[in-house]
Amino acid sequence: MSVESVRRFFAEHAPDVSIEELETSTATVQLAASAHGVAPGQIAKTLAFRIADRHVLIVASGDARIDNRKIRDTFGGKAKMLDADTVLALTSHPVGGVCPFGLATDLPVYCDESLHAYDEVLPAAGSANSAVRLSPKHLAELVNAQWVNVCKLPEIA
Repeated sequence: MSVESVRRFFAEHAPDVSIEELETSTATVQLAASAHGVAPGQIAKTLAFRIADRHVLIVASGDARIDNRKIRDTFGGKAKMLDADTVLALTSHPVGGVCPFGLATDLPVYCDESLHAYDEVLPAAGSANSAVRLSPKHLAELVNAQWVNVCKLPEIA
């Protein structure tokens, strides 16, 4: 089970981090923000892409949008989102619970600078009703992520 691989990951790498499992779905940014009582931007969404001949995970603020030009400039190719079956096979996590922890395969992880806007972010923890709370810096350190700038933030009205 996917949450179990995340649980094992934290037991080994950060036993002080606990997984929050809720009765309600947190599969979307809005559902997760509401359930956890945080701003949508604090939800750290993990997106899976194929860029040229490699698969990558990008963790970004929940209210940020991928900027295709920045992706091309940063990674040297066009990004294509992976389908749900491929994501599950590569990560062991279902869409709605995808996170950079306890992965089934060794994937490079990139954290977008949009996460720096918050002291605490909540990435999923392997299921559509689980998450962990940690700082963006701790998140990046745990998964050996590189920081990138590949998103654009929403316009403030």
